[in-house]
This record gives sequence, structure tokens and C-alpha cells, in this order.
Amino acid sequence: MKKQEKKADKKQQKRITSIGGSALIEGIMMRGPKRTTVACRVNEETIYTEDISIKTFSSRGKFFRVPLIRGIFGMIDSMRLSYKALGLSADKAMEAGNMEEEEPSKFEKWLDDKFGDKLMNVIMVIATILGIALALGLFVFLPSFLYDWTIKPNISADMSSGAVQVIKSAFEGVLKILLFLGYMLLVSRMQDMRRVFQYHGAEHKTIFCYENDEELTVENVRKQIRFHPRCGTSFLVVTLLMGIFVGMFIPAEPFGVAFLRPVFRILLLPVMIGLGYEFIKLCGKHDNKLTRILATPGLWAQRITTKEPTDDMIECAITAMKAVIPEDGSDIVNDCSCAQ
Repeated sequence: MKKQEKKADKKQQKRITSIGGSALIEGIMMRGPKRTTVACRVNEETIYTEDISIKTFSSRGKFFRVPLIRGIFGMIDSMRLSYKALGLSADKAMEAGNMEEEEPSKFEKWLDDKFGDKLMNVIMVIATILGIALALGLFVFLPSFLYDWTIKPNISADMSSGAVQVIKSAFEGVLKILLFLGYMLLVSRMQDMRRVFQYHGAEHKTIFCYENDEELTVENVRKQIRFHPRCGTSFLVVTLLMGIFVGMFIPAEPFGVAFLRPVFRILLLPVMIGLGYEFIKLCGKHDNKLTRILATPGLWAQRITTKEPTDDMIECAITAMKAVIPEDGSDIVNDCSCAQ
């Protein structure tokens, strides 16, 4: 399989599509220029499909399509769509018996009586708040605290403030990447998450099969590589790397207060997200030696977040992919065939 991946990797794509997707619980979401379709494996013979939609920011005006700005609101749209698709796949998995439904606790029963149909929204809001708080704690405040605790006491007093900023930013950035990769490695060992990562691999392979202008069959998809430059994993890694660059311009102790540095980092998150989006868009639109080199860190990380899929997972990805391919070819952002 590794030899096949290396051979396929050397083969230049014939075209590049704007179609993207995400792995779900026993399913895949594919998002095209005109449709977004969720395909879920219900049983060995049945794949359930359903179109979903949201009112995107990009459709509300030109401001939301301006470079750098579009990345921030594009990420929000992607999160909204993914949340909707994930909820649908979870419901289908429950109905199919692929997920065990535990007996609700007294507290859960009280919540159900109190909020009724709005319970799921309340739970998601709470979970989102807790998730954001945990992410900020781990990826913003913890690296800064560890630097002040371990590295700062050993820094020479004669070192310039600019050099200190570079050292602190590099320390924080490397630690964040290690935390992210460590977390991914841990969750990849969970059986349920491993299946999600397998569906992630099926999504990438199917998109590559289409971009190589091959018929969408299980056999053709299976031989494709599973590492794609236009991926959420690559986006996260690139954003973390951008954070190192941005951090070099933030004083180690703004106004003499070390605690303000993480606060400034939070305020500059939209900048890092915007830069990361444009970077991924560049790598996704062009397939050449330069973009392949630039995309390498994200592709390495995908060795954790994508796994080789089974044939039934590939069938699911093909079903979702075929549903969103527009007949007018409006998804093609770059035709590479003429450059070969």
C-alpha cells in the first residue's frame, strides 16, 4: 500500500476541485458548490443520503469574500455545516443501532423535563463553551505559563526584547503542535475515532480519484493516496505554524504584564485563521513542487487523522461525492491537464 501511495503521489493531478468534505459517525459529508450531501452507512446494503444547507456568510455580501476576512467566516460556516451533519449522522447511527443509547441519569431526566426539545441545543452550547475554554487553556495559557516557569529564568538579562519574543514564540508554537499531535494520537487509539479517521481517509481518496479524472469506483478510489493538501488537519497545523510567526511580534510581557501576552494571542486568532485559510487555499488550488513543500507539515499530520478505509466506507464516500458534483463543472478551480 505504501508503494502504491508513493507512485500515486508522484502522479500530478489532472484537475483540482473545490469540493471538500468531512468524516462523520459512520458516514461522510461532501460539500460542493451547489449541494452539500450527507451519506451515512445504515447497514451492509443501505446508505442513507440527505442534503443539508445553511445560509453562508459568503452569500450575504462581498465583504465576507475579501481575502483574510473570508477565512474567518468560512471557518464559521464549515463548523455550522459540520455540526449539522454530525447531528444527522449521530441520529442515523442511533437508529441503526451503531451507537449504544445509555439509560439517562436523574440529572439528564431533569434537564429533559426542564428544556424539552431545546435540550440538545443547550447541551451543545455548554459543550462548545467548555471546549473553547479547554482549548484556550491548553493552547494559549499553558504554553505561556510553562515558558515563564522553565525558560524565562534561564534567559540572559542582556538579551534584546526582540530575541526574547522570537524564543518565546518558538517555544509556545512547538509546544502547541506537540500537544495537538499528542491529542490526535491518543484519540486515534479509540475504536470509534479510528473508524471516523478511516472515513476521513475514504473522503480524501474519493476526492483524489475525481481530481485524477478516474471513474468513481471502489477499485479506483482504493489505490489513491489518503493525504490531501486541502484538509482541516492541514489547516489546523498551518494555523499553529502561523501562530509562531504572529507571536514574534507580540511583546513577551506587554506593558510589563506577562498575562497580557495570551490575551493578545486570543485577540489575534482571527489573523492567524485568515492567514491559514489563504495558505491552504493556495496549496489546494495549485499542484506544484512549491505548494507540495509548503503543504508537507499538514500532510505529515494527516498520517494520524486519516486511516486506510474499508470498501464499504469508500462506497459511502463515492455516494456522497457523486451527489455534489455539478453538471456544469463549476467545481473545477484549476485544470492541470494542459500543464502536463
